[in-house]
Amino acid sequence: MPQSSALSSTPIPVYRALTKLGQDIRDARRRRRIPVAILAQRASISRTTLNKVERGDPGVSLRIFATVLFVLGMIERLSDLADPRHDTVGLELAEQLLPKRIRLSSKKPSKHTNRGTQ
Repeated sequence: MPQSSALSSTPIPVYRALTKLGQDIRDARRRRRIPVAILAQRASISRTTLNKVERGDPGVSLRIFATVLFVLGMIERLSDLADPRHDTVGLELAEQLLPKRIRLSSKKPSKHTNRGTQ
């Protein structure tokens, strides 16, 4: 792992996830048979920046990763990354906060309710 300032402060799991994302983007480009120059042009970035994306460089902005995914037709999955339905830790924590019991109110309904005139 190179020792640039962005990389040295990047946790290893983040570095690995970005590397995998970059490899997956590269594979998607190749499966579509899109040359680097064409994808870079469509994403309005340089070929050098696209190479950094495909390496998973943590110094590349999320906007650029998102734009490349958009050009490849894969943007819909990006908005689903932190969806609460997939947040198992958050769902488990919320479940722990649920009450153990649910009790009915101790107040009894009044016999003299407004049921209309008789």
